[in-house]
Amino acid sequence: MARVLIVDDDTRLTAMLVDYLAANGLRLEARATAAEGLAALRREAFDALILDLMLPDADGLELCRRVRAQSDIPILMLTARGEETDRVVGLELGADDYLAKPFGTRELLARVRALLRRRRGDMPGGPAPLRFGQMEIDRGARVVRVEGREVALTSYQFDLLVALAEHPGRVLSRERLMDAVKGEELEAFDRSIDVHISRIRAAIETDPKHPRRIITVRGAGYVFARSQDDTA
Repeated sequence: MARVLIVDDDTRLTAMLVDYLAANGLRLEARATAAEGLAALRREAFDALILDLMLPDADGLELCRRVRAQSDIPILMLTARGEETDRVVGLELGADDYLAKPFGTRELLARVRALLRRRRGDMPGGPAPLRFGQMEIDRGARVVRVEGREVALTSYQFDLLVALAEHPGRVLSRERLMDAVKGEELEAFDRSIDVHISRIRAAIETDPKHPRRIITVRGAGYVFARSQDDTA
């Protein structure tokens, strides 16, 4: 059974979620403060983290940054702060997904399951690595290497890159990318894709400000461009 940690001081909400997720095959453990959450993450192994941005002892965005600096655990931000700026900052700090309160429990479950699938790397059949010049995308190991050097991507960003790289030369809309990555028809805001794409470019492009691999097609989406050196 997958273990999920939620850091949220709303005890009524967390109690309800503990019961709901347990009924759906997930073990949820709750902590009410940032300090308790960090301590739990240091002591124990969890498969995903649900993080409220409004905590009594710390800013959840700062906690997100600290967790990401030491762990690649999938992070779902959960908060009543719905401003786009907060969402963008959270994603830039390393969160994988975002859900604003109030929310439906079924949607939360779907998002957590999507994070866990990416964490496990559920890709049956052991697909061969994708190679594009000096870049290798190992879908089985869920690792990206550029010139032999492993680059840092969150699980969400890895899946975005794979979705693009599996369709080189084809323009994919933001909606198509969100559906491909989440595996569910869930609401998401376009800016989240843009933020993740910028992080991917920073990891794989020689000059992220003038990308040659992931190209923006204004008004349409993004396209993964081949080069003459590609072998995939």
